[in-house]
Amino acid sequence: MGSHGHHTVVTNQPMSGVAWMVRPALIPNCPPGLEYLTTIDQITIYQKKSLLKIFTGCETRNKFTLVNNLGQIIYEAEEESDCLIRFCFGRIRPYEMEVRDNHGNRIIHIYRRLACDSCLFPCYLQKIEVSSADGAVLGTVEQEWSICIPKFTIRDISGNVILRLRGPCITSSCCCQDVVFDLLSADGETEVGHVSKQFSGVITELFTDADRFGVQFPIDLDVRVKAVVLGAVFLINSMFFERRD
Repeated sequence: MGSHGHHTVVTNQPMSGVAWMVRPALIPNCPPGLEYLTTIDQITIYQKKSLLKIFTGCETRNKFTLVNNLGQIIYEAEEESDCLIRFCFGRIRPYEMEVRDNHGNRIIHIYRRLACDSCLFPCYLQKIEVSSADGAVLGTVEQEWSICIPKFTIRDISGNVILRLRGPCITSSCCCQDVVFDLLSADGETEVGHVSKQFSGVITELFTDADRFGVQFPIDLDVRVKAVVLGAVFLINSMFFERRD
């Protein structure tokens, strides 16, 4: 995809002092709001710290800010789930997540079902469905059965495998290192990008689960697939980096 817009720092009126990315011009056949992703090949996702979670250990609704490589906010995302569901099911809980622009418009909707995440239950593993603002399904992220290496397939609306995601055997931030999940071609042979859980510092890692993720994918990747990859980041966070109290 070519460049269809420009990056200019603006101030979001409802949140004075916060720089947001300017929305590029509308593009034919592009789901509303995904125009932001046409010129993007790197995104940093910051999880917002919750004081309630830090001091009580109670699982709260996750909130994230998605930022481009110029430091401009692209989207904000917030989990929608019930307190009882979070308490009972923890990191495997079902939820919906809304990804919105600076005007509060819904751009991406993510649905995560309640499912297992263990190799002992291969028949009903993790899966999320990613939709556009108008409710049209963009694709899915599905956990593959494996013994020790996390594996996922990223599929389009027709169920075709577009990309694969493969993580390391050890998903903890040992030795102050990033945890990298390789983004691979459909055949699993070529690395085309990655999702990395970035080391946030000893204090943050020990006492909170306010994580930071880096996402890199080809700039000419279909924006629909980019949106599904973002959904994969939220799934990975829930599965591997939610603090286990």
